[in-house]
Amino acid sequence: MLRKLLKRIIDNKGFTLLELLVVMIILGLLAALVAPKFFSHVGKSKTKAAKAQIELLGTALDTMRLDVGRYPTTEEGLNALREDPGITRWDGPYLPKSVPKDPWQTPYIYSYPGENGSEYDILSYGSDGTQGGSGEDQDVANWKEIE
Repeated sequence: MLRKLLKRIIDNKGFTLLELLVVMIILGLLAALVAPKFFSHVGKSKTKAAKAQIELLGTALDTMRLDVGRYPTTEEGLNALREDPGITRWDGPYLPKSVPKDPWQTPYIYSYPGENGSEYDILSYGSDGTQGGSGEDQDVANWKEIE
């Protein structure tokens, strides 16, 4: 069959409709097998990016605490890392750019004092935007490891 196919190409006779359909079906099957694996990696990378951003925000909060003597209150929020909320000895900005949103384009949730065994809480609810979940929907926080 391969020999006939090559001979047709060389003879410039072209492909039949059936041959084109077979090729399209094969390409479709390959795409169906590869696409889910590819998109599962995208979700994992967003979760890892959120964890990395939370760690960087934590570093900025720790730097501010060294200067000021305390973390920003829940009301002052993470914006206190960029703009002086009127705190004595504030020596910021502690972030080079504005406070980032999580990879799903929602603001991080910050609270001080922390309620989960840490001095402060920074949280993203993941892709679904609701508490709980697994995979890409899992919550990403400074007090817990990603699964």
